[in-house]
Amino acid sequence: MAQAADPLFPSRKHGRPLQGGQAWQIFRAAALAVGVTDPVGTHTLRKTFGYHAYAAGVDLAIIQQILNHSSPGTTLAYIGIRREDRDAVYLGLNL
Repeated sequence: MAQAADPLFPSRKHGRPLQGGQAWQIFRAAALAVGVTDPVGTHTLRKTFGYHAYAAGVDLAIIQQILNHSSPGTTLAYIGIRREDRDAVYLGLNL
Protein backbone atom coordinates (compact mmCIF):
# COMPACT_ATOMS: atom_id res chain seq x y z
CA MET A 1 0.00 0.00 0.00
CA ALA A 2 1.29 3.46 -0.91
CA GLN A 3 2.27 5.81 1.87
CA ALA A 4 1.94 9.60 1.83
CA ALA A 5 5.74 9.94 1.59
CA ASP A 6 5.98 7.61 -1.44
CA PRO A 7 6.72 9.30 -4.75
CA LEU A 8 3.68 9.86 -6.95
CA PHE A 9 5.70 8.82 -10.01
CA PRO A 10 8.44 6.36 -8.96
CA SER A 11 11.16 5.36 -11.38
CA ARG A 12 10.93 1.82 -12.73
CA LYS A 13 14.48 0.95 -11.75
CA HIS A 14 14.83 2.12 -8.17
CA GLY A 15 11.40 3.30 -6.99
CA ARG A 16 12.78 6.77 -6.30
CA PRO A 17 10.99 9.89 -7.60
CA LEU A 18 11.43 10.64 -11.28
CA GLN A 19 13.75 13.51 -12.10
CA GLY A 20 12.13 16.58 -13.66
CA GLY A 21 13.54 15.87 -17.10
CA GLN A 22 12.28 12.29 -17.05
CA ALA A 23 8.80 13.40 -16.01
CA TRP A 24 8.78 16.06 -18.75
CA GLN A 25 9.74 13.51 -21.44
CA ILE A 26 6.99 11.11 -20.35
CA PHE A 27 4.38 13.88 -20.13
CA ARG A 28 5.37 15.35 -23.50
CA ALA A 29 5.25 11.94 -25.20
CA ALA A 30 1.78 11.30 -23.74
CA ALA A 31 0.54 14.70 -24.96
CA LEU A 32 1.85 14.05 -28.47
CA ALA A 33 0.27 10.57 -28.45
CA VAL A 34 -3.18 12.11 -27.99
CA GLY A 35 -2.60 14.87 -30.52
CA VAL A 36 -1.66 17.80 -28.27
CA THR A 37 0.94 19.77 -30.19
CA ASP A 38 1.03 22.88 -28.00
CA PRO A 39 4.04 23.15 -25.71
CA VAL A 40 3.18 21.33 -22.50
CA GLY A 41 5.17 20.00 -19.60
CA THR A 42 5.05 19.29 -15.92
CA HIS A 43 4.49 22.98 -15.16
CA THR A 44 1.38 22.88 -17.36
CA LEU A 45 0.10 20.00 -15.24
CA ARG A 46 0.69 22.00 -12.04
CA LYS A 47 -1.16 25.06 -13.34
CA THR A 48 -4.01 22.94 -14.73
CA PHE A 49 -4.39 21.22 -11.35
CA GLY A 50 -4.68 24.61 -9.63
CA TYR A 51 -7.19 25.91 -12.16
CA HIS A 52 -9.47 22.87 -11.98
CA ALA A 53 -9.28 22.72 -8.19
CA TYR A 54 -10.40 26.37 -8.10
CA ALA A 55 -13.16 25.74 -10.66
CA ALA A 56 -14.38 22.79 -8.58
CA GLY A 57 -14.80 25.08 -5.58
CA VAL A 58 -11.71 24.18 -3.53
CA ASP A 59 -10.92 26.98 -1.08
CA LEU A 60 -8.38 29.36 -2.62
CA ALA A 61 -6.34 29.34 0.59
CA ILE A 62 -5.85 25.58 0.24
CA ILE A 63 -4.78 25.87 -3.38
CA GLN A 64 -2.44 28.72 -2.43
CA GLN A 65 -0.85 26.50 0.22
CA ILE A 66 -0.53 23.50 -2.13
CA LEU A 67 1.15 25.64 -4.78
CA ASN A 68 3.30 27.35 -2.13
CA HIS A 69 2.26 30.89 -3.12
CA SER A 70 2.62 33.91 -0.86
CA SER A 71 -0.78 35.45 -1.59
CA PRO A 72 -4.21 34.59 -3.01
CA GLY A 73 -3.63 37.16 -5.79
CA THR A 74 -0.50 35.33 -6.87
CA THR A 75 -2.41 32.06 -7.04
CA LEU A 76 -5.26 33.57 -9.06
CA ALA A 77 -2.84 35.12 -11.54
CA TYR A 78 -0.85 31.89 -11.77
CA ILE A 79 -3.89 29.76 -12.64
CA GLY A 80 -5.18 32.35 -15.11
CA ILE A 81 -8.16 33.76 -13.24
CA ARG A 82 -8.52 37.42 -14.16
CA ARG A 83 -10.54 40.09 -12.42
CA GLU A 84 -12.97 40.08 -15.36
CA ASP A 85 -13.58 36.36 -14.81
CA ARG A 86 -14.44 36.93 -11.15
CA ASP A 87 -16.64 39.93 -11.96
CA ALA A 88 -18.60 37.84 -14.51
CA VAL A 89 -19.55 35.42 -11.71
CA TYR A 90 -21.06 38.23 -9.66
CA LEU A 91 -22.93 39.69 -12.64
CA GLY A 92 -24.34 36.31 -13.64
CA LEU A 93 -25.83 35.37 -10.25
CA ASN A 94 -29.15 37.23 -10.61
CA LEU A 95 -29.52 37.79 -6.86
